[in-house]
Amino acid sequence: MKILSFDSVGGASGDMILGALVDLGVDLADLAAALRSLDIGDFKIEARPALSQHLAGTRLRVIAPEEKGPANHAHDDHQHEHHHHHAPHRGLTEIEAMIRASDLPDPVKERACRVFRRIGAVEARMHGTTIEQVHFHEIGAVDSIVDIVGCCLALHQLGVDDVAVGPLPQGRGIIHCAHGTFPNPAPATVELLRGMAVTQTDEPHELVTPTGAALLSDWKTLDRPPPGAVVKKIGYGLGHCELNDRPNLLRAVLLECAVVQPENECLVLETNLDDTTPELIGALSARLLAAGALDVFAVAAQMKKQRPGVLLTVLAHPSGRDVMLDLIFKESTTFGIREYPVKRTMLSRRSVPVVTPFGEVRVKFGEWRGGITVRSPEMEDCIRRAEEHNIAVRVVYEAAKSAAAKLDA
Repeated sequence: MKILSFDSVGGASGDMILGALVDLGVDLADLAAALRSLDIGDFKIEARPALSQHLAGTRLRVIAPEEKGPANHAHDDHQHEHHHHHAPHRGLTEIEAMIRASDLPDPVKERACRVFRRIGAVEARMHGTTIEQVHFHEIGAVDSIVDIVGCCLALHQLGVDDVAVGPLPQGRGIIHCAHGTFPNPAPATVELLRGMAVTQTDEPHELVTPTGAALLSDWKTLDRPPPGAVVKKIGYGLGHCELNDRPNLLRAVLLECAVVQPENECLVLETNLDDTTPELIGALSARLLAAGALDVFAVAAQMKKQRPGVLLTVLAHPSGRDVMLDLIFKESTTFGIREYPVKRTMLSRRSVPVVTPFGEVRVKFGEWRGGITVRSPEMEDCIRRAEEHNIAVRVVYEAAKSAAAKLDA
């Protein structure tokens, strides 16, 4: 299986991530050609070899001629340069429709839309509005759309199974953006990095941008590569400003490891609830999963004083402990939470698109000791194909399982 590991020294932005993936070997011409199916007008992607404090890498820039002009970007004088002036304030609905109407592979569409929804949810929460009413300023510009969708397409082309993200550096001071003057890192960036490991620096620059935070927090499945993983390729994406005491770069390392993964360290958090309504428990479960919980479930329990209640159990990475505790205490009526470490052994998994009479459906393959033991069609894909053809979801599901069985026969 393939693992992509990100090590950040100078931060992370959309163009740094894309630059690192291009430096890793993604074909820029093929990437740009595929992105032209997005209805966003003309644009150009420039990728040039460059140095940052004696380290070589790729510096990437997206140029949209129709938006060219004096910079008006939240992060122009910090992490990277853009070339738009008063970029269109596109909304989430418009951007998602644009992505879904493109010729990009379905997994790329889903991943890119998920990243934009992640940013939209944060913006809505920060500004006291709904995700449908949010209009992106910098994120809605052509270059940012190309950065986000291009990164998702590059990840897909690499055929990566898991993504590990190391601690991300944080700058200090203040930054200026479309909404005003804010502390560094930007409030949106901090929100998007919930559950992510960070490290503080003395750099007076915005090191991690909202785009970079959204991409890496959405992609991350591992804190670090598993033991025994073998390094295959290395790529460096460079930022556009000179930092004081460190190279402005993001390293992407492509590794391969054996099919069977070792046990993973996890944390179980659980609490008994007898005075929280089912509706609130359902809402809490959804928020825990959105915040990075690996699993959340509730089972019936007989409480003291013969009260019926539920046992709420959360499985999470140890790094997500504080976020999980915060949500449970804020969203439930509990006075205490038990916690204990556990290990889990997982099947190695990979997602493969299969062709059915109703269209393409992604199927998760689970492998154990060199053989495939589980073939699980993605339910979202099955539901979408069923709606398109006005048929039962079960028909699409069984067609996808049949196609998957033939694929590995």
